[in-house]
Amino acid sequence: MEDFTVTTPLWRWQSATAPAAWFFITIAGDIADAIRLAAIGGQWLDGRKGFGSAKVRATIGGTSWSTSVFPHRESGGWLLPVKAAVRKAEGIAEGDEVTVTVSL
Repeated sequence: MEDFTVTTPLWRWQSATAPAAWFFITIAGDIADAIRLAAIGGQWLDGRKGFGSAKVRATIGGTSWSTSVFPHRESGGWLLPVKAAVRKAEGIAEGDEVTVTVSL
């Protein structure tokens, strides 16, 4: 298992037509490249479904969960969705700098 840690802001995306909002962390730069190489080498990428996503275990503070990271065209990196239960457990909100460890 390979671990990658980054500190970056939590941000919110909301559709103009849907009331629900989604919260993400963008993983870009050298760490994004390292995740891509590890995912390809470990066959973690799912090319059949999930938009080229990679299955990961994410950890913020004392909370860990299984999820996927998704390719992010704008940054050339990955998007990590952060669900409400994690945000609540760790007391994080939109705009907060968050340290996350992603494990493949």
